[in-house]
Amino acid sequence: MPAPKNTVRRSLLAASAALVSAALTAPAAVAAPSPTTSPSAAPPAKMSTIGGPRLGQPGTQVNLATGVPVLPKGISARSWIVADAESGEVLAAHNAHWRLAPASTLKMLFADTLLPKWPKTEKHKVVPSDLAGIGSGSSMVGIKEDETYTVHDLWLGVFLRSGNDAVHVLSAMNGGVENTVREMNEHAEELQALDTHAVSPDGYDAEGQVSSAYDLTLIARSGMQKKDFREYASTVRAKFPGETKKSKKGRKVRETFEIQNTNRLLTGDTDVPVYQGIAGVKNGNTTNAGATFTGVAERDGKVLLVTVMNPEKDESNEVYKETAKLFDWGFKAAGKVEPVGELVPPKGAAQAGGQAGAGASPGEAGGSSQGAAGGGAKPVASASSQGGSSGIGVAFAITGGVLALLAAGAFLVNRRWPLPDLVRRRSRP
Repeated sequence: MPAPKNTVRRSLLAASAALVSAALTAPAAVAAPSPTTSPSAAPPAKMSTIGGPRLGQPGTQVNLATGVPVLPKGISARSWIVADAESGEVLAAHNAHWRLAPASTLKMLFADTLLPKWPKTEKHKVVPSDLAGIGSGSSMVGIKEDETYTVHDLWLGVFLRSGNDAVHVLSAMNGGVENTVREMNEHAEELQALDTHAVSPDGYDAEGQVSSAYDLTLIARSGMQKKDFREYASTVRAKFPGETKKSKKGRKVRETFEIQNTNRLLTGDTDVPVYQGIAGVKNGNTTNAGATFTGVAERDGKVLLVTVMNPEKDESNEVYKETAKLFDWGFKAAGKVEPVGELVPPKGAAQAGGQAGAGASPGEAGGSSQGAAGGGAKPVASASSQGGSSGIGVAFAITGGVLALLAAGAFLVNRRWPLPDLVRRRSRP
């Protein structure tokens, strides 16, 4: 009698996670000792080597060879990375582990940490303390005291308008800013995003708050395993609840107003067209960080992640222009360029694999060398619905199928996650 599909899937996860554990203990995947949380004026000579030793070296890292397109000219970002979102291969990078101020791209970590905590339909009435401590000049979606919002409304405010007011209301629902930041840092550690140190949940400039192009890409990849995360990140525009007012007839009326995503590769602008295949993820801009952006795009069955931090060129929408150039290069180079590193799996992947493997028979664990990745596959849900980092390794390690190959002591785990039709439809002009 054939094993149920769920059993086979768990068994494949166990086999792949066991192989992943070898990478987690390899000498090349060790963070730089005691990194400072103060951004430096120049990339340090020694940075974290998580993902591979070349990613810890300053400057541009790429394996140019016959048939590989040259990198685009005019990339002025202090740090950037181009990675295959499915295999985790880093195709090219520049100062990948340089710890810099992240701005609102840090909201990806906030969302990846808190999204599983509440159903979309849960309602919350805003009290004044919910909006306390929002930084001066913050981006806002327009939340009002004494008004009631659904969790769905609040997440639209976070993703589309980068609303710090929405972040603070959700943080209040989660036990406060301090507790939320603590959980964000715990989750970053679980993801092995060890360049990242959160101080404010919204990415507003704060002393000691840093991340890196590598970490932001890692965080985005984790977030995109979640259906809600993908859908919010790909939403171009939506209706948001306004303030309750009395009509001429004395009735209470609450109208809505339209909000639009601030991701210019998703919505377009006068000097930036909508990028073909774009499906998220998050942009940011503050005094300390400059402009930052992490994007995900799909073309011809290939899904890439690109992060760009703080372009030196002071031109309109420069962060999006440089991201588009790197996407173009990545799609041309994919399958031709030898990677310079990898996006590592979370710590929990190996632990979950060990636990699952204990209950799997040898035939189940090794019965297939091919994953069942297909367009209809659904991501595996997190094992915990109460937030934090518990269970994220399971969700991240396998989402539609696993291809595990063991040869000459090396391994490859192909973790695929399909972009839903909803995302693809919204992401194309």
